[in-house]
Amino acid sequence: MTVATHPDELRAAAPAPAVNRRSDVTRWIAGLHDELTSFFGRLDRGGTFTEDRWERPGGGGGVARVMTDGVTFEKAGINRSAVMGVLPAAAAQRLGGRGAATGSTHFFATGVSLVVHPRSPKVPTVHLNVRYFELTDEAGNITDCWFGGGTDLTPFYPHEDDARAFHMALRDMCDRHHTGLYSTCKKWCDEYFVNTHRDNEARGIGGVFFDHLRAEAEPYHLDFESAQAFVTDVARVLRQAYEPIVDRRRDEAFGDAEREFQLVRRGRYVEFNLVHDRGTTFGLQTNARVESVLMSLPPLAMWQYAPRYSPGSFEARLQRMLEPRDWVGDVTGA
Repeated sequence: MTVATHPDELRAAAPAPAVNRRSDVTRWIAGLHDELTSFFGRLDRGGTFTEDRWERPGGGGGVARVMTDGVTFEKAGINRSAVMGVLPAAAAQRLGGRGAATGSTHFFATGVSLVVHPRSPKVPTVHLNVRYFELTDEAGNITDCWFGGGTDLTPFYPHEDDARAFHMALRDMCDRHHTGLYSTCKKWCDEYFVNTHRDNEARGIGGVFFDHLRAEAEPYHLDFESAQAFVTDVARVLRQAYEPIVDRRRDEAFGDAEREFQLVRRGRYVEFNLVHDRGTTFGLQTNARVESVLMSLPPLAMWQYAPRYSPGSFEARLQRMLEPRDWVGDVTGA
């Protein structure tokens, strides 16, 4: 799925910024990285993160923080990076960048990304990413810059009330910035996190996803600081959207059938990240550290040959729950 060309309303023309904000946004991302590490360390109730710093050939590097064998989380990875270099014009255009029709394009990208795989199949996996991207010409002039990001939930048991609560928290967060953001970003998320090679099977119950959020772009007309404030709230929303789910489900009993189905669904998660995910592709194509790029993969997964589930089983109910729907009941348009 080509996401860089959708939706058009986030990609309206905007003047190039007059200043280089790289130092400021790098510090901003580092601060969010620390916040998220602290949050998930507390939420696990006993596990600890190990830190691994890396440098990228060609410019930049990052910090990977990984928890393995935690109390609540079987694996949790929270990475940040700030990388720069040169992209061929065709690669820059595939990213959706403007002003990159000819010659080489210099890029700068910084962001923080997390994927958390709980032990219990009653607790859903969660993913979150926020990022800033900048293109410059050979003279160092900024030709384009934008924000992207989002968060989505991947349950393994059909707790519809959890999905509804997750989406309501996202809707409330988005509405603080613009009442049209949630409906646009939810639709984009539903369309992006799909295993098209498996008859358009959704990875999870969605959330919000956006790219090419430029300052002053229609229809939201958020200036740079307002757009950054929205992205900051996306990075912090799991306190309201995810923590209550973890606390509600972490001690629920489960058996072998639930665990096996969790591993099968994790296999589908792996398929999406390796086949369709744009972040994985970008990282591998720009010589990012492979261990960090593949941090999102679960510690254990399973592939069964053509599994079939009886009608009314929790597995069949979960698969029906993955079909996109209006979880909040009052989605407003832009």
